[in-house]
Amino acid sequence: MVSKKAGRLATLALERSPWRSARWLVVAPHADDETLGAGALIHQAAATQHLAGVVILTDGAGSHDHPDTASHARLVRTRRLEAGRAVRRLAGDAAAAPVFLDWADAQPASPGSTVFEATARRLAALCRDRRVDAIAVTGPDDPHCDHQAAAQLARRAAGLARRPVAVFDYVVWGAAPPGSKLRITTRPLRAGLRAYALSSHQSQLTPMLGQGFRLEKERGLRAASDTLYRRDAYG
Repeated sequence: MVSKKAGRLATLALERSPWRSARWLVVAPHADDETLGAGALIHQAAATQHLAGVVILTDGAGSHDHPDTASHARLVRTRRLEAGRAVRRLAGDAAAAPVFLDWADAQPASPGSTVFEATARRLAALCRDRRVDAIAVTGPDDPHCDHQAAAQLARRAAGLARRPVAVFDYVVWGAAPPGSKLRITTRPLRAGLRAYALSSHQSQLTPMLGQGFRLEKERGLRAASDTLYRRDAYG
């Protein structure tokens, strides 16, 4: 498929690739990354009964300051509800609810730490239980620490899964990852669907919970399709 000697970046449509029948697990560092970076993949995989699920790594509480524990808990609860709504809008009402790993936002566990390894084992077990063939996750070159941690965690989980699991990078805010050998593109989403799913994340788009992070909505809606990159695709 790709010549190791030539080292060229090959591009395939998902439906014409070896992963057209793969069961996909989407790992998002934060609630909203699933829509921005993998919304088209979620939609396409769900439409063909190949969506194994969506996993949200962090609790998302770092987007706002919190005067008390009640404020913190409210934001965590809100972001869970928003993520579930976004996934349903992309994948349909029958889609499984996202799995939340509840790492502290912007405080990722280090590879090899107790928390990191326990989470990797949990994710590996999910891959076995749901017969995952491929994971889509943010890349290790992404500038955000949680996005880098998600990439490391997905690769560790794939290695522990006791089944072949390919790992692909998707881009949220960064550039296309260097060193990729294969690029896969999804079908375009119908007009307005990504924006509709993203509108689920009102805590990130509006001041409903006070001053805090504001999602650059338009930047995340430029592409109708998703692009997935694999770094070790030879043969």
